Amino acid sequence: MKLYAPSTIRQIKDKYGFRLSKSLGQNFLTDKNIIDKIIEESFIGEHDLVIEIGPGIGVLTSEAAEQGGKIIAVEIDKNLIPILQETLEGYDNVEILNRDILKTDLNEIIEQNPIINGGPVNSVRIIGNLPYYITTPIIMKILEDGTKADSITIMMQKEVADRIKAQAGKKAYGALSVAVQYYCTVNHVANVPKEVFVPQPKVDSTVIRLDIRTEKPVALKDEKIFFQCVKAGFGQRRKTMSNSLTGVCGLSKEQVGQVLESIGVDSQRRAETMNIEEFAMLANAVYDMVRLQL
Repeated sequence: MKLYAPSTIRQIKDKYGFRLSKSLGQNFLTDKNIIDKIIEESFIGEHDLVIEIGPGIGVLTSEAAEQGGKIIAVEIDKNLIPILQETLEGYDNVEILNRDILKTDLNEIIEQNPIINGGPVNSVRIIGNLPYYITTPIIMKILEDGTKADSITIMMQKEVADRIKAQAGKKAYGALSVAVQYYCTVNHVANVPKEVFVPQPKVDSTVIRLDIRTEKPVALKDEKIFFQCVKAGFGQRRKTMSNSLTGVCGLSKEQVGQVLESIGVDSQRRAETMNIEEFAMLANAVYDMVRLQL
């Protein structure tokens, strides 16, 4: 059964009386080339544990099951569970969980599956076609929870992917860019036009692979202060760093000026011009200033 074929999708919808949910952002991929590209660039192996977010009717799941050791598909829509049980019945290495990914402890799932195909798990791969409206919360939950995965290969709205990939000085560069790049290296996989989905969304998509870093790109004295500085810097993009950072960790504008001067950053610069290394220097200098006040 070609699960990606529009005719198959129609048959499944008719058989189960299934209606696509706009509130859950359900759009099913119909391009086999893109599906193959996602699986190929996920580097799934026979001793890998694959966690799929939002399997839908099992289009990606079935392909991942051909390559991976065990696939755990996490689907929030209870109406899709009987469909998945049918479309994936030929795969004994697939487990379907009817859960909300934002309320799911992925590390617990990983710990419960230490052995794949008679040997220890080689890699943990996360894949999925994410609903546009919760793409960022899902990614940040995975990263901030310290999920013990090796990579995340996901499809998302092109605009969000552009923000994640953006470098300092670019219009799309922002707090999300810094946060994701702190945790991961970002790899472009494929551009996906809106025409290859059922139903057709209003915008194009992009697939990216996030390889989770084993070592962070910068040394921080306090991670919390780092993210406070990033959030404050991009809070009002048109403000200078001097104005944006006033109040962070209780610092006055004068103290912020001293911090910026100590690391050689012009107080009139804006956050979008500062790379991750400069934000790290800034955060460490703020940490030192706060310590002096204790």
